[in-house]
Amino acid sequence: MVKHVILWTLNPELTEEEKQNVKAGIKAGLEGLVGKVPGLIDVKVHIDGRLNSSNADVMLDSTLESAEALAGYAKHPEHVVVANGKVRPYTIQRSCLDFEVKD
Repeated sequence: MVKHVILWTLNPELTEEEKQNVKAGIKAGLEGLVGKVPGLIDVKVHIDGRLNSSNADVMLDSTLESAEALAGYAKHPEHVVVANGKVRPYTIQRSCLDFEVKD
């Protein structure tokens, strides 16, 4: 299995109301990919409970069957629609950590 973890920082020019709407859209869009993208096992998008010590606004924690499934996820048309429509226009920074989970 492979973990795919992303941290995003939202554009600071967004109002607090806009940030809440953007975060909800990211969560719904990405979590809605389970069952649509082959090899995507689980997706959790964390948008609430952020402490002041944080320097990111949104966290994606996803699990895929393999590195090959991750590569397919990255270019899957439904993922691309979410990334281009709900994530990229509203974020200014992205950090990614992909790693294999050993049993």
